[in-house]
Amino acid sequence: MIETNIQIRRAGAKDAKYLAQLNDEFNGVGISKEEIIESLSYSNEIVVIALINDRPVGFACAQYFKSICYSEPYAEVTELYITGDARRQGMATKVLDFIENELILKGVRSVKVLTGKKNETAIKTYENSNYIKKEEQVLQKKL
Repeated sequence: MIETNIQIRRAGAKDAKYLAQLNDEFNGVGISKEEIIESLSYSNEIVVIALINDRPVGFACAQYFKSICYSEPYAEVTELYITGDARRQGMATKVLDFIENELILKGVRSVKVLTGKKNETAIKTYENSNYIKKEEQVLQKKL
C-alpha cells in the first residue's frame, strides 16, 4: 500500500510557479509567477496550497477586512480549487478548515463565499463545511 502524505500550508514565494499553473487551470487567467509573488505580500490575503506527496493539487485564497461599519473583521473565501485527480478525498474540506483557522487567528468570526448558483459541487462542498445559503444578490460593474 502506498502511503499518501497530505500537506496543507500557507503558500509562499517558492510556490508561485505552482500557484500560477493551478490558477490558470481554474480561472483560465495567465497570472505570472511575478504577479503571484507580489500578491502574496498583501497583508489582508491568505493563500493556502494543498499538496499530496509534495505535488501541488490545489489552492485557496481568502481576504479579510476591517471596517468602521463592523466591530470585528470579516472575510471572504475568494478562490478554492482542487485538481480533478485529487477530488473526492476531502481535500477541499481540509483546505477550508486550514484557511478558517488562519482567519480565526486574525480575529475573523464570519466568512462568506460567492459561487455560481448552478455550481452544485462547490455549493455541496461549502454546505458540508457548515456554510449556509443566504438570500443576497450580487451586483457587479466593470470599471
